[in-house]
Amino acid sequence: MRTTRTAVAALALALPLTLAACGSNDTSTGAGSSDTASSSSAPSSSSASPSESMTESASSDMPFGAACDAVPSSGKGSFDGMATDPVATAASNNPLLSTLVTAVGEAGLGDTLNSAEDITVFAPTNDAFKALPKKTLNAAMADPKGLLTTVLTNHVVEGRLTPEDLAGEHKTLSGKSIDVMGSGEDFTVDPGGATVICGNVQTANATVYIIDKVLVPKG
Repeated sequence: MRTTRTAVAALALALPLTLAACGSNDTSTGAGSSDTASSSSAPSSSSASPSESMTESASSDMPFGAACDAVPSSGKGSFDGMATDPVATAASNNPLLSTLVTAVGEAGLGDTLNSAEDITVFAPTNDAFKALPKKTLNAAMADPKGLLTTVLTNHVVEGRLTPEDLAGEHKTLSGKSIDVMGSGEDFTVDPGGATVICGNVQTANATVYIIDKVLVPKG
């Protein structure tokens, strides 16, 4: 009877160590209990890292910025709706960008923007146009194929710029350059010191950064 009890006790002590060894990546049978515990915790730590990376990657693909809350949550003007249409059509469904859409129509640039492949558009809000000096806005609207076209194409860059690629100097379709400063979710754009208030918005052929000022080229 004593022998049986001793065997049972030994088995009870050995079982947790056996299970721990099976759960470990360490295939060595000679490792002590402390080594087994150490190797068991290591996979747990490394497995958490890819999960965190996946979360960061997913979040970096999403629109960002305080004004994103003003974008409709559903319908053609929502983020999902805009993603299915080319950029000029997508903007026409977004109430934040109605003045920009009117200006694009006056300049006859709608088809040009819709047919372009892989562009980045810095899209001024309605309030951004309202903040322009009236004289400047009137002059641009009175010259749709000249000044207005120059101003609007100064907001378009070839290629889709991700947030990671956004900072730096970029040549626009107007032939002039804009400078983007910042990182993460905090960016400003010159000329004019515009702020990106809702960025990384996807359309069928463009990445859009909604800004709070019009980028009127110098000169």
